[in-house]
Amino acid sequence: MYKRSAEGWLKHIDFILWDVLILQAAFVLGYMIRHGWGLWPYLRSDYKSLAIVLVAVDILVAVVFNTMHNVMKRGYLKELSATFKHVVLVLAIMSFYLFSTQAGDIYSRITIYLTAAFHFTLGYIIRILWKPLIRKISKGKNKNTMILVADESAVEKIVRRASEFDGFEYAGLVLSNRNATGATVCGIKVVADLVNAADYICRKWVDEVFVYPEHLTDLKTTSYEAVEDFIDDTYGTKDPGKMEKPADQSDVAKLIEQCREMAIPVHIRLPISSVGGKSFIEKVGGYNVLTMTANFASPFQMVLKRVVDILGGLVGSFFALILIAVIGPKIKKESPGPILFKQTRIGKNGKEFTFYKIRSMYLDAETRKKELMAQNRVSDGMMFKLDFDPRIIGNKIVDGKQVTGIGEKIRSTSLDEFPQFFNVLKGDMSLVGTRPPTVDEWEKYKYHHRARLATKPGLTGMWQVSGRSEITDFEEVVKLDTEYINNWSIGLDIRILLKTVKAVLKKDGAM
Repeated sequence: MYKRSAEGWLKHIDFILWDVLILQAAFVLGYMIRHGWGLWPYLRSDYKSLAIVLVAVDILVAVVFNTMHNVMKRGYLKELSATFKHVVLVLAIMSFYLFSTQAGDIYSRITIYLTAAFHFTLGYIIRILWKPLIRKISKGKNKNTMILVADESAVEKIVRRASEFDGFEYAGLVLSNRNATGATVCGIKVVADLVNAADYICRKWVDEVFVYPEHLTDLKTTSYEAVEDFIDDTYGTKDPGKMEKPADQSDVAKLIEQCREMAIPVHIRLPISSVGGKSFIEKVGGYNVLTMTANFASPFQMVLKRVVDILGGLVGSFFALILIAVIGPKIKKESPGPILFKQTRIGKNGKEFTFYKIRSMYLDAETRKKELMAQNRVSDGMMFKLDFDPRIIGNKIVDGKQVTGIGEKIRSTSLDEFPQFFNVLKGDMSLVGTRPPTVDEWEKYKYHHRARLATKPGLTGMWQVSGRSEITDFEEVVKLDTEYINNWSIGLDIRILLKTVKAVLKKDGAM
C-alpha cells in the first residue's frame, strides 16, 4: 500500500502546533505583565474566549496563507522574515475581529501588543531550535528505498535536488542510455540495466521507482488526457511493443508496465503543476511527478491503521505470553527445543523480517519439507500444505490410522499464530494484510505475484476468510490479496477481522 505524502500545511503540522502553544504562552505572559504576576487569564471568561479565538486565527493563518511553506529550507534571515509576517497576519486578523465584534474596549491593548511581541520572539526561537531536532530524527528514520531510472547525464542534477526530508533514499540506479551494471554514478550503484531491471525489482527490497524522462516538453493543460498523451509520447506506454522509438525508451515503457504489474508505485517526472486522482501528481526529489499505484492511503489513514495495530498488538501479545507459559512446557516435553519458531519471511516490498510462531513442528521440519514436496496440495509449489503433515508435533500413523497430537491442536485453533502479535508491535506486520511468503517461495514469484507485497503482511487477510483451508490454487490467493490491496479501507480491515474471529471460533484451519 502506497502512503501518499502529506501536502500543504499538513506537511508541517508539528510547526503549526508549536506555534499555537507558543502563542498561548505569549498570551499568558502578556496578560501577567499587564495585570500582575500570578494572575491567570483563563480564569476570566472574556480573556478565555479571546484565547480560543487566538488559536483559531493562528491555525487559519497557517492554513490559508501557508506560512509554514518550505519552513525546513529557510535560513535564519528568511525564518525571521517569515515569522514576522505570520505574527503580523495574526495580529491584523485579530484586530479586525475585535473591531467587527465591537469588543476592542473589553481587552487591554497592551496585553495584545505584548502577546504579539512574545509570539514573534518565542516563535522564532522555537522554529530555530526545532529544525535541527527534526533533521536528527529524519536521519535515523527508516526511509523508502527508491530505484532511479534516468539518463546518466541527468543523475547528478536529480541527486542534488533531492532533500533529506523527502522520505526516501536512492537505493539503486538504472541508466536509460547504457548498460553500466556494477558501476557507481554520483554515489548510487547501478543495480541493473533496463532489460533486467524488473527482475531485480521483483527480487529485492524496493518500495518505489522514479522515472526521469530525458526529454520534456511543457504540457499546455493539466487534464488526465494531457498526462496520458505525455506519457505515451515519451515512452509509448499504451502499446510499448509497437513503438517506433529508440530501444531504450521502449525498454523504459516495458519497465513501467512491469512495475504496474508488480504493484510497485512508479513516479514519472512531469513538467506540470497539478492533477488529482489515483494516478496523482506529487513532488519527489523536488520534481513534479505522476505517481501510478495500485492504491494509496492518506497519512491519517496510515496513522489510524497503525494505532489499531498497536492496540491489537498489545492485547494479542499479552495473550501470547500466557499461551507460551501454558503450552510451552508441553511442547518441550514432546519435542525438546525452543518454544518459539523463528523464520525469515518477506514483508512489504521485499523487506526481510523475523517471523514468530509457537513451534508446532519438530525441529527437522524444514529439512523434511523437501522430502514431502510431492504430497504438496498446492500444485504449483508456490505455497506448501499437506493433508496430513508428519512434521507436526504428535502427528503419526499407528496401525494405518492417522493420530494427531498437541501440534495439530494448536494449529487447528490458530493458537500458534499468537506470537505474530509481537511482529505487529514491531511494525513488521499488521493485523490485516497478506500472508508473508518464505524466502524460497518469494524466489519463485512472477511479476503479478509480487503485487502481494505492496502492503504489510498481516495475521489475517482476504483469502484467509474466504475459505482458508479449501483454497489450494496460489493464483486464487494472489487474486484475493490483490483485490484487498486495490479496495483497501479501514472498514474493510474491520470486516476481515470480524470474519477472522468467526472463522477461528469455527476452527477453520489456517493455510
